[in-house]
Amino acid sequence: MTDKYASLYSPCRLCGRSCLADRRTGKAGFCGEDARLRIAWAGIHRGEEPVICGAGGSGAVFFSGCTLKCFFCQNGQISRQGMGRVVSVSEFAGICLSLRDRGAENINLVTGTHFLPSIAEGIFRAQKSGLDLPVVWNSSGYDTADDVELLSEFVDVFVPDLKTLDDSLASALFGAPDYPRTAAEALRKIARKRPLVFAGDSLRSGLIVRHLVLPGLLDNTREVLAWFAENLKDRALISVMFQYTPVETSGEAGPGIPGEWTRRITKAEYDTTLELLDRL
Repeated sequence: MTDKYASLYSPCRLCGRSCLADRRTGKAGFCGEDARLRIAWAGIHRGEEPVICGAGGSGAVFFSGCTLKCFFCQNGQISRQGMGRVVSVSEFAGICLSLRDRGAENINLVTGTHFLPSIAEGIFRAQKSGLDLPVVWNSSGYDTADDVELLSEFVDVFVPDLKTLDDSLASALFGAPDYPRTAAEALRKIARKRPLVFAGDSLRSGLIVRHLVLPGLLDNTREVLAWFAENLKDRALISVMFQYTPVETSGEAGPGIPGEWTRRITKAEYDTTLELLDRL
């Protein structure tokens, strides 16, 4: 890896945590990872939004570790439990080319903020070797404005979460009270840099903001949707998700964390969210 990118690992400020870990020496950051690129899974993924999947499916690459580590994560094996193996930047570039050859509509980089330098170099190498697919950046939303600047060099479609705009809730859920400010700043910047562009039914450039409705926290969803309507309406797409499912670690919520983590979304919460979408 070139020094231009490798130096971004030490001290590490790649996400809003800015943990300053010297990851090039083998020290893990908050994400649980050092500077060695690790991948948990790669393949054709058909479970994304239709404008991403298209006919051929999305060429997804899931990266090990996470900058948030939400206790209710459905991909806990990847984000919290270390699933994955080390790959070189060249091997990663080869994986992207292989996904292209298998008919993928795009290269979909899932939860890779903490590996941004390695990913950037790998994508550039793959492009020099003929990769001509749109690149999708699929993240937790804890990307900084500096991240967006680098990502804009090679990412076409951004698909970040907007989990909450409540500082107290962000602090309770994943110990990151600055998440709302960091995420909102990045979203505004992305919308300026990537206007919506479609080719048929497929999104070729632009921003999709994802929001997961959480049980017992409908006020959180109301705040997020109102913010989106005021700041990003007609400039981005919104993807509201209702698939929250209790997992074993839901018991880690503790008495001080709001929400009702042992149940799914109720029909009343679902219907109210649809009403909010119609109204906003």
